[in-house]
Amino acid sequence: MQDLKISLVQTNLPWQKASDNRDLLEQILDTTIDTTDLILLPEMFTCCFDDSRQAVAENMSGETVDWMRLMATSYQAAICGTIAIKEQGERYNRLLFVTPEGKVRHYDKRHLFRMLGEHKRFSSGNRQPIIKWRDWRIMPLVCYDLRFPVWCRNTESLNYDLILCPANWPAPRDHAWQTLLKARAMENLAYVAGTNRVGKDGNDLDYAGNSMVVDPSGEIILDAGTNIGGFTATLSKSHLAGYREQFPAHLDADAFLLSSSLDD
Repeated sequence: MQDLKISLVQTNLPWQKASDNRDLLEQILDTTIDTTDLILLPEMFTCCFDDSRQAVAENMSGETVDWMRLMATSYQAAICGTIAIKEQGERYNRLLFVTPEGKVRHYDKRHLFRMLGEHKRFSSGNRQPIIKWRDWRIMPLVCYDLRFPVWCRNTESLNYDLILCPANWPAPRDHAWQTLLKARAMENLAYVAGTNRVGKDGNDLDYAGNSMVVDPSGEIILDAGTNIGGFTATLSKSHLAGYREQFPAHLDADAFLLSSSLDD
């Protein structure tokens, strides 16, 4: 593994204005990002977290996928974020991972945020991919997924090195956001990078930002606070390997299968 430079983009997103959001994000990238390996955008970065059933959805050959390919090529870096995708009669909150070669991998959000009716507007994903990029093995999550440790649990063989979590995480639950990012890093002996937005959305919800990168010991190595811009950190391959060797808690993990039963 080589070291990995990751850039988190944090900003206020115009409500339901896909073209304006793409232009805004492109401007931020142009003014704050130089060289990087991976760019992480917020959840629903084109339309925001709209709670209406009519939220804008694109397809996999739409303008945003084309834009992400263009950005990936321009920066010679992978770019990642979620948008609303319609496919075969279903709608998904889909994380897209686009590389400079134009390859698009994806992950559909597993846990849908019922407190704003997301489960009524989108279909849940059932596939848990590990994405390989520049020798790093990456586990994608989306926002509310962060609350469910079994879904993102690393195995005894440590099958991933980094969690990516784009989010629209409101300010009243900011403490949970920061705590869960650190918890997922420590329990899985992996780096965790989470990107959140700032400002107020069309639901009148406030967002505090605090996009951050956490190392496998739970130490915060990047925190964007409430600032707008692109923020870059370097993930160290030697630090990850050394910490896992020094503190191999995964070797004592419980092996289990999930099941349910009713007692008479």
